[in-house]
Amino acid sequence: MRIAITMGDPAGIGPEIALGAAIELLPQVEAGDLRLVIIGSHQAHLRAVDILGVGDTAKLVDRSSPIASWPDIAFLPVRAERDPIVFGQVSAEAGRFAYEAVALAVELALAGKVAALCTAPLNKEALNLGGHAFAGHTDMLAQLTGASDSVMMLAHGAMRVSHVTTHVALKDVPKFITAARIGRVVRLTVETLKKLGIEKPRIAVAALNPHAGEGGLFGREDFEVTEPLLSTMRAEGFDVVGPVPGDTVFVKLRAGQYDAVVAQYHDQGHIPVKLLGFTIDSATGEWTSLNGVNITLGLPIVRTSVDHGTAFDIAGKGVARASSLIEAINLAASLVMSRDALKSGHRPGLPQSAPRSTRLPEGR
Repeated sequence: MRIAITMGDPAGIGPEIALGAAIELLPQVEAGDLRLVIIGSHQAHLRAVDILGVGDTAKLVDRSSPIASWPDIAFLPVRAERDPIVFGQVSAEAGRFAYEAVALAVELALAGKVAALCTAPLNKEALNLGGHAFAGHTDMLAQLTGASDSVMMLAHGAMRVSHVTTHVALKDVPKFITAARIGRVVRLTVETLKKLGIEKPRIAVAALNPHAGEGGLFGREDFEVTEPLLSTMRAEGFDVVGPVPGDTVFVKLRAGQYDAVVAQYHDQGHIPVKLLGFTIDSATGEWTSLNGVNITLGLPIVRTSVDHGTAFDIAGKGVARASSLIEAINLAASLVMSRDALKSGHRPGLPQSAPRSTRLPEGR
């Protein structure tokens, strides 16, 4: 299968980790299991080649040429840079590139020319400066694919967390906590877990308020909105519990009591996954690996992403690790295989964990 990798913001670490992931995945490519196409700024890609000193693994192709003729690892440029892009600097031009790369990749995915899309991180300020008013990849992809809405799931091993809300101000979160939205997220989460081979997914919905509202002392959303909904869903056959207080629900997930948690807002769901997915060198205080995958649910295409940002502070230094992107690519491949297996009547298996990055220099 061929998977598209979008570079993200070319001023961030996207160019480095895209190239690094291609290098790390060479054994799978050479075995015929995988083909890759990196999409973005060719100038930024060439800078990454120089910075990493590894040679240009991805061969330049033109979008007008037949995909069947593309090499197993290809680079598809969006266009030439109109304004210089500098590593570590926010710019409108970088934001435009980030959007255009995703738009091209979606076009290829919808046409069936690539099996899945994996995205490197973008910068939301640059994206908006470039004229694209999105809060991030999730809502951008919903619009580009014509989906009614989409849901963010973070995954690292058995830690799977879907989100009712993501990029909204904390003060605005309660207005989005509706039975329709929570129900949609639970259903999409169950659907995705079944694709990963979990026949009867067990879902916990995290409470919005401390102690699930403590009978109304700390808020009423949990027992006025969430409890009645989940009671109805259980009657429909869903194995779902909640609202479970946020300070214990992720411990229970880690203990294997659930297959996934539905979090109510961005930080509630992101913090536990990133806490377990980021490895820290206690001697230096630096990050030595960044693991975890962002999966977009509710789209007509398979899309996964890294679970970290653009890391402008280390962009262009050749120290960024590709481990999260590798994990995202492998999970995307697993989702594609599971989807195809379900279509053919076979039962999918659980995805294997991604190999650790070993060839690139360690960084934060």
